[in-house]
Amino acid sequence: MFKRWLTLSPKKSVLLVGPRRAGKTTLLKTRFPGFHYATLDDYDLLNWANKDPKGFVQSLGKNAIIDEIQRCPRLTVAVKYAIDNQGATFLLSGSSTLGLLDAAADSMAGRIHIQSLPTLCWGEEEGDADHSFFGEHLQTPRLQAARRKIASALKFGQFPEIVACESEVEKIELIENYKNTYFIRDLLQLGNIEHGAGLLAIFHNLVRSLGSLVEVSSFSRESGLSYPSAKKYLHILTQSQLTFPLYGYQYGPAKRFIKAAKIYFGDTGIITAMNQQVSIGQQVENFVIAELEKRRKLGYIKADQLYYYRTSGGREIDCVFEAGGIVHAVEIKASETVDKRDISHLREFVNHAPQRTKGFLFYLGEEYLEMNGIQVIPIAGLFRGV
Repeated sequence: MFKRWLTLSPKKSVLLVGPRRAGKTTLLKTRFPGFHYATLDDYDLLNWANKDPKGFVQSLGKNAIIDEIQRCPRLTVAVKYAIDNQGATFLLSGSSTLGLLDAAADSMAGRIHIQSLPTLCWGEEEGDADHSFFGEHLQTPRLQAARRKIASALKFGQFPEIVACESEVEKIELIENYKNTYFIRDLLQLGNIEHGAGLLAIFHNLVRSLGSLVEVSSFSRESGLSYPSAKKYLHILTQSQLTFPLYGYQYGPAKRFIKAAKIYFGDTGIITAMNQQVSIGQQVENFVIAELEKRRKLGYIKADQLYYYRTSGGREIDCVFEAGGIVHAVEIKASETVDKRDISHLREFVNHAPQRTKGFLFYLGEEYLEMNGIQVIPIAGLFRGV
């Protein structure tokens, strides 16, 4: 069992959302052993919850955990009643937000805190976060130790059970099992869809198009699905927390979300599970952006959203976000050396930004550098960092 970096209060009702096998159940049961536990993966309990929501909730007492609540979103109305009228505290978890966030927002606004739990941050299994990777340098011995772990992290990702495996054979077997169950079968059930081959094709197309703009019409054509179905399947992957979008960044909030999105996997282990060839550049880019997104979801990066940036001439910045009144522009290079050409887009972006902006380049090398105002950071510096 890993000590997660997420802070939860026993006095505040919480809806904890995240992908299957991210450790939601283990976290809640370990942190709150005195709470009554019920899971809607139990069909008898699910049937009871659907037929008599109020009676089901009342049977749990004043302090309870309800797992996989996305299977019965209307149960949130009964939970609201218990919170308002009985002084109850409920810890809810869901592996998909399909219909769940809307139900929670409508019935429990102001009464419950919605929190995301992604897969492990890189290094989380070894202890608490101990440095800020944007502002502090890891000492050489720790940096070198982290660099030796990069290949495994890229390949197998950070699902807790997979990280805990002692051998590569075990990791491969488990990640294959995840594909056939949690990545495919569960999504078919949760999304009420029957076209398993079409869903798998969407996965494969996403892997091949990592770092590129997602055009739904192309996904429809290549997967053999109708346009509405392809759009629905992509939405289901996002709602299940297996993928997340980056939208185009423009200066000024009113101009955002006007460009096509890029879609990344929440964990690089999903890429390996699909058994599709990707370049090292795609793999590293997804890894770094996913690690930033995990910190954002956990509240360490105080940003509402991550973006990418592209000029009309096609020049790109991999990731842009605003935090603490500062725009952070991040480029990612899958190489062990950098030169001035690698920071040219960052310098142009920083120099022309209308507000305070800092540029960062993550790379596979081992030295912290400063090049014309751009901070160059080893990817290994992400290890146990926030």
